[in-house]
Amino acid sequence: MLSVIIPTLNAETHLPALLAQLGKQVDEIVITDGGSTDGTFATALAANARIAMGCKGRGWQLARGAEWATGVANGDWLLFLHADSRLGNNWRDEINHHMKHFPDRAGYFRFKLNADGFWPRWIELWVRVRCALAALPYGDQGLLIRRDVYEAVGGYPDWPLFEDVQIVRTLGRRRLRALAADALTSPERYERQGYVHRGLGNVALLIRFLTGAKSDSLDKTYNK
Repeated sequence: MLSVIIPTLNAETHLPALLAQLGKQVDEIVITDGGSTDGTFATALAANARIAMGCKGRGWQLARGAEWATGVANGDWLLFLHADSRLGNNWRDEINHHMKHFPDRAGYFRFKLNADGFWPRWIELWVRVRCALAALPYGDQGLLIRRDVYEAVGGYPDWPLFEDVQIVRTLGRRRLRALAADALTSPERYERQGYVHRGLGNVALLIRFLTGAKSDSLDKTYNK
């Protein structure tokens, strides 16, 4: 069984495209919402998704979604995705290959910004370097993980930021695998704040986290 878990907060702009893409390709979709006031609920209901409501904060929402997923056997798989993601054409074939041949490893997609130009490609290059050298894929690259492996590492922590980094650090390089398929992400934050400013800001936040700063304090900076 493959359950897809998507944290949302006023995600009506991007969510319909992702849900349409997932369609009947997965066994279950869980929308774990943090208090949306737009059309997110209507979109989720139209796609026959399960809705887990509760406090906002991506760590809380991801953990809550995993609890709501009906697949509880050790052989069941969880796929965590962001609401503004789109997957490459071969995503399901690559997931099938991973589930069959790498059951003890978590998979993540190649990061790609859904925009043209030099700066999106520069950001993508930096992400490839970060993943190759530090084994630190972010949540916008998705996370495909078997239920028993997810539970063995303690799942997502109840943090508002860097919950994605924490779980992959706990997994470690040997239990991570890059999938040969893309996860296209909305460039909105980069375009709004500037690619250089946003990119350098993200690096600075990561360094502060890795050197001991708390997730709560970093989240205030991230969401300014």
